[in-house]
Amino acid sequence: MSSVVHTDAHLNMLTHNLLFTISCFLGCSAEFYVIDDRIGLGREFDGIGGLSGGGATSRLLVNYEEPYRSHILDFLFKPNFGASLHILKVEIGGDAQTTDGTEPSHMHSKDEGNFFRGYEWWLMKEAKKRNPNIKLIGLPWAFPGWVGEGTQWPYFFPNVTADYVVTWIYGAKQHHNLEIDYIGVCICVYLSFTQVLRDTLDRVGYTNVGIIAADGDWSIAAAMLEDPYLNDAVEVIGVHYPGTKTVKEALLTEKKLWSSEDYSTFDDDIGAGCWARILNQNYVNGRMTSTISWNLIASYYENLSFGGDGLMTADEPWSGHYVVESPIWMTAHTTQFTQPGWFYLQTVGNLTHGGSYVALTDRKGNLTVVIQTMTHNHSQCIRPPLPHFDVSPQIATFQLKGSFAHLTDLQVWYSKLDFETKKDTLFQRSSPIKVYNGSFTLKLDVDEVYTITTVNTGQKGTYPESPNSRPFPKNYSDDFTIDNPPFSEAPYFADQTGVFEYFRNSTDNGSHAFTLRQVVTERPVTWARDADQTISIIGDYNLNVSCDVLIETPVTGGVFLAARIDQGGESVREAKGVFYWIYANGTYKVTNDIGGQRVLAEGLSGTREGVWYTLTLRIKGYFATGMLNGYPLWKNAVVLEPKNGWTALGTLSFEYAQFDNFEVNAE
Repeated sequence: MSSVVHTDAHLNMLTHNLLFTISCFLGCSAEFYVIDDRIGLGREFDGIGGLSGGGATSRLLVNYEEPYRSHILDFLFKPNFGASLHILKVEIGGDAQTTDGTEPSHMHSKDEGNFFRGYEWWLMKEAKKRNPNIKLIGLPWAFPGWVGEGTQWPYFFPNVTADYVVTWIYGAKQHHNLEIDYIGVCICVYLSFTQVLRDTLDRVGYTNVGIIAADGDWSIAAAMLEDPYLNDAVEVIGVHYPGTKTVKEALLTEKKLWSSEDYSTFDDDIGAGCWARILNQNYVNGRMTSTISWNLIASYYENLSFGGDGLMTADEPWSGHYVVESPIWMTAHTTQFTQPGWFYLQTVGNLTHGGSYVALTDRKGNLTVVIQTMTHNHSQCIRPPLPHFDVSPQIATFQLKGSFAHLTDLQVWYSKLDFETKKDTLFQRSSPIKVYNGSFTLKLDVDEVYTITTVNTGQKGTYPESPNSRPFPKNYSDDFTIDNPPFSEAPYFADQTGVFEYFRNSTDNGSHAFTLRQVVTERPVTWARDADQTISIIGDYNLNVSCDVLIETPVTGGVFLAARIDQGGESVREAKGVFYWIYANGTYKVTNDIGGQRVLAEGLSGTREGVWYTLTLRIKGYFATGMLNGYPLWKNAVVLEPKNGWTALGTLSFEYAQFDNFEVNAE
């Protein structure tokens, strides 16, 4: 007598088949689809990627302690483990607000360069450690003010801008041994600047660095058809949120077509459905051979713009808590069984009763077929709007022809987003499927993904559960004393306007030898709206907060300490809270908004530039009190709203100022 042992995956599949049979009993009929390479191949597959930046979307990741930080990175980049991404696209920091914060430039001014600011260098190196073949892309969302030479437009002087971008590529190689594969060119300009950038790259020997243009919409395609020089300069036409559709002009260029920014959706199951659907349909409908997720990981404060977007969540470095969300496993269905350099077959398409399938080969005998049946209401991306379509249970028979006709069995990986029971099946390995007379049949239900493949190296990576979620520490302090810091940002601080960096004060041998300094002194060139004041946020709570502050600008300078900040990101100009300001002209002010229009209290403070002061802000209920060097300066200002929010520090304008001995004590 023999016995059969069923794994969880087998039991899930048996249950699935039983439920499918019941639901399909009255109306299902088999549809036939051919998988054949005899008629030639389709376009070359360029890979699936994630985007760190646009802006500051990986800010909190770098502050995770080990081993959790490495675990997160493995789920993103390690081959045959999690998302196993083929591409990492990063922001070339421009000192400006670009969605969820600012990222520092490698050149705050035209006379200096520093290739150790920010965390994108670190992230690229960590990705390369795990996958040496990962492709790297850089794109500037914004620029330091000097690039525009006072015009607030970075393309009046294309040679200056091109040199700025090429200097970043140089720094990546010389200081971090990173080879940059592609540079994106902004949607807003693509003609003269694209050509100047190509010439500059070639002149300094970066002939292998490709240009993605216009990294926005399809409009550059028509211009490329008219301008052979522009056509030669561009390697990839990159678009944002194309809704899986392309245009005929883009196809006529015969260039690579990428969805170079897509998804932008919460990392819940509907986000997973969105991602699974577009990974297939961007090629089926639009012949796009790469799709890049904005963003890579939700590693920024949740209440910022687009909080919770990403392929997974890691926004609590103080606790170590992170969540491997379902979009990670939707990614794995493609990335673990294909590689850049494979080719799509021409025999790909939409399923008769809804859904789609793609087939890819390495031209060495391997075959991977990815099938998705996501329903409309369970796969809507945040943008663009999704036209209605229907998906129903169906039976699909795939006929293997050409070099695949000899296959006798194939590996099976299966996912089901179950919106009724809330019990998903995610990236489960099932028993191999037998191929009879060159064909195999699948019973497809709604909201499923199958990978059918000859590749047998797939793996659902696991680590022990991350620590439990917990709020930002109620008692937290930082004296910013660190020599040769690995990152330029202080832990947990998220710059929203301006850039706050560790600073070693060579003129102070006392308690303020190491400080945090705001270093952007000229309004950046950016598409988003920086505030007129600089600001960096941290934590959350009704609290007491204190910080030592130093105004550096005579007469017109000023700094603030704040709490209950309710807006950041692209809305930072509208931020409300309790802002405690002191000025170099000897006055103070308490306002309910960052713009200083809603004044709660004001008067003389005796403050001036070049002197360290300790500011203390105490809030309880609707009342706030401020102290200067331990003595009350103002009392019981009435604050009706907001009731909670971030703590913050900042400056009156784009000016130098220093901060030290930051401390919060929450109720």
